[in-house]
Amino acid sequence: LSGADLPCAELSGANLREVCLEEARLCGADLSCASMRGAKLRQADLSGADLSGADLTGAKLEKTILRQAKVTPAQLAKAKYLIGVTMPDGSAHP
Repeated sequence: LSGADLPCAELSGANLREVCLEEARLCGADLSCASMRGAKLRQADLSGADLSGADLTGAKLEKTILRQAKVTPAQLAKAKYLIGVTMPDGSAHP
């Protein structure tokens, strides 16, 4: 699914373990309670996405855009490679 264009996709509870979503556009997608363990999300756009309850353990988020996404600091702490991530508040992760 690398480069997929899935704005506003309904993926609540989906099994996206180890899925490659690099450079995918998931703006406004419902990813609540999705299993995203080990997913590759490098340079994906998740602006406004709902990640409530999603499992991001080991997910690779390098340069991912999370502007206005619903995600907690605890979820992000379980992810990998937060370098260059645009955080929900618009700030850049160091």
